[in-house]
Amino acid sequence: MIAKLKGVLEASAADHAVIDVQGVGYQVAASTRTLEALGPVGGDVTIHTEMLVGDDFIRLVGFASAGERDWFRMLGSVQGVGSKVALAILSTLETAEIQTAIAAGDAAMLARTPGVGPKLASRIANELKDKVGAIPAAAGGSAASAPSGPSADAVSALLNLGFKPAEASAAVAAAQGELGADAGLDALVRVALKRAAK
Repeated sequence: MIAKLKGVLEASAADHAVIDVQGVGYQVAASTRTLEALGPVGGDVTIHTEMLVGDDFIRLVGFASAGERDWFRMLGSVQGVGSKVALAILSTLETAEIQTAIAAGDAAMLARTPGVGPKLASRIANELKDKVGAIPAAAGGSAASAPSGPSADAVSALLNLGFKPAEASAAVAAAQGELGADAGLDALVRVALKRAAK
């Protein structure tokens, strides 16, 4: 699985970018917010990715932060929300706004997204209400308390292993407390898994 790309921004369009990684061009679908955050063509970029695999396709979706990728995964867990709708939501609302809307049950705010009607917005708000506390608000939100770097990647790794967001965040926070602020991803995941197994 491709989790991150680091290279040169070769091209940028309305819904995707092409990133040159040592001579290989990766086409990455992304929200308008992520595309804006990448900067000018020709610049160095690092982008977090999610690889989607279907019967007849393999697609890469890119994110400016691991937190935005977590939101994409969370939104995609709701029936009726595919990758295009999840990216549309992330293009329309900042992650902090999505978190606020879901926590408050504000379906109308979610329905501001093109392609998201009142019924789907209500379903998103209802299904994710119990899960939103575990996801960082990302930049623009409470950035000081939101996990970033190796800790955010460790939470993401545990989510991929089937942990619930609250469990993943708690286990990684405990591991971070034990190992210190400069702990690496591998050590965090190893200790978090031991703690979660207790």
